[in-house]
Amino acid sequence: MRVGITGHRGLSTEVENRVRALLVDQVKSYAPAELIGVSCLADGPDSWFAETVLQHGGRLEAVVPASEYRQGLPDWHQPIYDRLISHAGDVHHTGITESTSEAHQAGAEILVALVDELIAVWDGKPPRGYGGTADVVAYAERNGVPVQVLWPEGASR
Repeated sequence: MRVGITGHRGLSTEVENRVRALLVDQVKSYAPAELIGVSCLADGPDSWFAETVLQHGGRLEAVVPASEYRQGLPDWHQPIYDRLISHAGDVHHTGITESTSEAHQAGAEILVALVDELIAVWDGKPPRGYGGTADVVAYAERNGVPVQVLWPEGASR
């Protein structure tokens, strides 16, 4: 079972803790030997999911939206990104250099094409910019990929 992740970044610590618990519950529903998690490894739900997949005994694949993607991530997250990408069995690239919203959407489209199911840490609201979680969810739905939305009850961004 290949499972992808998309989700909101910049969540509060309280919402983060609740989302992490939801991700653990969701990941535990998959057989470890059959689970391949696919992630762009951004800060937030992307990396929390990747860590959870590895802790559960699943395998990890990464999608790199742009060759300059890592540099566009927060400095504090870059060592986490490096550690996670080193555990990825396969790394998929878009061929795009600059880390823009268009590159992020292109990465998400590759991710969706690779998976059997998409987990979306999504509040159900429209995107704040192109390539946001809502755009990825809409793309998955248009392409027949089932979406499992995880969002803590009463939480806000």
